[in-house]
Amino acid sequence: MTTKKTAVLIINVGTPDEPKVKAVRRYLSEFLNDRRVIDIPLVLQKILVNLIIVPFRAPKSTKLYQRLWTEKGSPLLYFSESVQSGLQQKLGAKADVFMAMRYGNPSIGKALSSIQKGNFDRLIVLPMFPQYASSTSGTAVQAVIDEIRKWNSIPEFHAISQFYEHPAFLDAFAQRIQSYQPETYDHIVFTYHGLPNRHLDKNHPGESFKTCNCENILPEFGKSCYKATCYQTTRELVKRLGLNEKQYSVSFQSRLSNNWMTPFTDKNLIGLAKQGNKNILVAAPSFVTDCLETTVEIGWEYKEMFAENGGENLQMVESLNDSPQWISALDEILEPYLE
Repeated sequence: MTTKKTAVLIINVGTPDEPKVKAVRRYLSEFLNDRRVIDIPLVLQKILVNLIIVPFRAPKSTKLYQRLWTEKGSPLLYFSESVQSGLQQKLGAKADVFMAMRYGNPSIGKALSSIQKGNFDRLIVLPMFPQYASSTSGTAVQAVIDEIRKWNSIPEFHAISQFYEHPAFLDAFAQRIQSYQPETYDHIVFTYHGLPNRHLDKNHPGESFKTCNCENILPEFGKSCYKATCYQTTRELVKRLGLNEKQYSVSFQSRLSNNWMTPFTDKNLIGLAKQGNKNILVAAPSFVTDCLETTVEIGWEYKEMFAENGGENLQMVESLNDSPQWISALDEILEPYLE
């Protein structure tokens, strides 16, 4: 039997090229003009993004990226490069591994150009988002499809839209949390990146979102409901960690308005502090790579806020980044598609 020549493309969200206003403005413009990210009427989106949000947000975001940046550059980029290298070593001759960012560099177009020149028989796309959302995995897969649809010869194509329930991912993340000895904390917060409520509504058949019980059960359509998969991720991690329901809570961060997923992580932490919880552990299982939302928003901003409201110690669990456990988990996630 002839072995298929396979390319694996891992995709992360993206990062500015440098922590300077011009680069951040360029990055935000590409990101926020995505129709899957801001899904309002096109003319309104263009006015809102290009005349209001980007001009005012770029300078503020630049300061945050300057805090995030290290001697090696953006953590999101250098960890992604390290994952690409580690996964290539793990897969060996089974596949060639490529890496791209949905926004910024290295671009999806550049990665796919290299793949096209390589004459691969099969392309496996793996967005690095455990739970599916249209504005993360959805836009990454669409960007790939928009490129390869122009090719004269399109290879066999597989997109892994989410992997929140894969045992290897869950085991790796549980192991990461366990290394922080969660039993020694007053409370554990599982925080996920939030979405506008209208994004959730679109993934519910009919008007089922009005009676949604996704935080308690995974309904038949649950695999397409971001909220349901976040809570299911938590249940699986809690089971592995041996926590009872009083030891943890679930909330959502990075909101841009009050019409986003609730409960909000910042308000959750303030409430916990005021209830007398002094020592909090925070884990973010919607992120596999440390970035602005984990290192700066949680690790610094929420930590300061927690202290201001009576808390003493807020510890952020390091993400999977380029750990050997994560490389092995990716190998297991990809295995069925490589056979």
